[in-house]
Formats: sequence, structure tokens, C-alpha cells
Amino acid sequence: MRPGVNGFGLGEACGDYAVAGVGGALAQTGRRMLMTLCLVLLVLLVVKQPTGALTKGVVVTGIMLAVWGLTRAWGLVSARLGLRRCYLFPGGLVVTGLFGRPRGVVAWSEVTALNVMVTGSLMMAFHRFEVERRGAGRLAFLAMGMEPGLVEPLLSRAAANGVGR
Repeated sequence: MRPGVNGFGLGEACGDYAVAGVGGALAQTGRRMLMTLCLVLLVLLVVKQPTGALTKGVVVTGIMLAVWGLTRAWGLVSARLGLRRCYLFPGGLVVTGLFGRPRGVVAWSEVTALNVMVTGSLMMAFHRFEVERRGAGRLAFLAMGMEPGLVEPLLSRAAANGVGR
């Protein structure tokens, strides 16, 4: 748990989950497009067998492994440092930004609605949550993937506090 996140009087933390912004969605799309391009290139290298195909295949495979490894490393580092996280509490939620500082703190008593938009395609998959607050505007964030771990706990915690969709 990131220091300073628990000091808002919302109770004891129930869980923390990875979230993203627009940049995360664009990075996911770019990563998937790069991996698709690399796979197509590998298939063409096998089918056409140009001169130096083995060397070219090793380079393309190295690029794919590097992208995969960097994605996994970023996931581990960002979780450890508390970057771009959503912390759920009995009394509300806290969303941190790219540098781990709280970007939005919302008590369930302030929430008027919780809007959810789901997008799933070959290149992009995410759940967009929009928390509407009384007099304080909206707090929007993304949970990446088709079935992120944040969806069920957030919706059940919201329903338990009388917040409808």
C-alpha cells in the first residue's frame, strides 16, 4: 500500500487494483499492433524464406520478447511503487496518478452515480469507470483487459453503499 493513501478516513483498505488513463489504452493498442506486425513478419519469413531469414527471425523474436518483458516489468514496478492504482475502502476509493500521488479521493456518500463503459476488440480492451460526485465533478479511470480484477469488487462495494449504475 502506498504511504499516504490510507490517511483519508475511509477505513481499512479492501484491495488495490491497477488502473490506467488514455495513455495506457493507447500503449495497449500500440503494443498489440507491434506484436501483430511481428507475428505477420515471422509468418512471412517462414513462408518466403528470403536470404538471412534466420537472422531476421531472431531479431523479430527478440523484439517480441523485449516488448513482452518490458510490459511485465512495468506491471511489477508500477504495482510495487503504487503507480496508477485504485484503492478500495469501505468508505470510498482513492485513485493514484502516474507518480503515485492521490489523483482523486471519493467517499461513497458523495457519489451520485457510477457509469461503466466496456470496450473489447482485438486491439483494445478496457472498462472505463466514471464516478460522478456531488459538486466535485467526475473522476474517470480505466481498468485494462476484458475481465479486470477491479470490476467486481468496485461494483459490489458501490452497490453495498447504495450507488447505482
